[in-house]
Amino acid sequence: MVDQERRRAQRVKDEELPLKILAGGFDTSTHTLNISSSGLYCKVDKEIPLMSRVRLMLMISSPLKAVKDTKGVEVEGVVVRAHPVIVDLKIKHYDIAIFFDNLEPKAKELIANYIARKRAS
Repeated sequence: MVDQERRRAQRVKDEELPLKILAGGFDTSTHTLNISSSGLYCKVDKEIPLMSRVRLMLMISSPLKAVKDTKGVEVEGVVVRAHPVIVDLKIKHYDIAIFFDNLEPKAKELIANYIARKRAS
């Protein structure tokens, strides 16, 4: 889904990019709800406090449809937004936003290419 953005970095919404999060003994697999070259939004089953440093492994598929290759891209980030999603008075999961910092040039290029490819389709 593509729409007008007011943000500096364009993002791709409604893309479920596989993701692994590692943070201070917390290790979970999930998927993105949206992603940009500056960060991502996802849901997790356990609270991760604001400003926590996390390591992420994003699984980005090849741009060639004939090639079924997926590359693992390791990045670091900081949790900049977190809130519980409550259903029937119980916490169902937590929605979190992670800002990428210290992106290696190759990781930045892979993420930017993925976003450009998805926005063009």
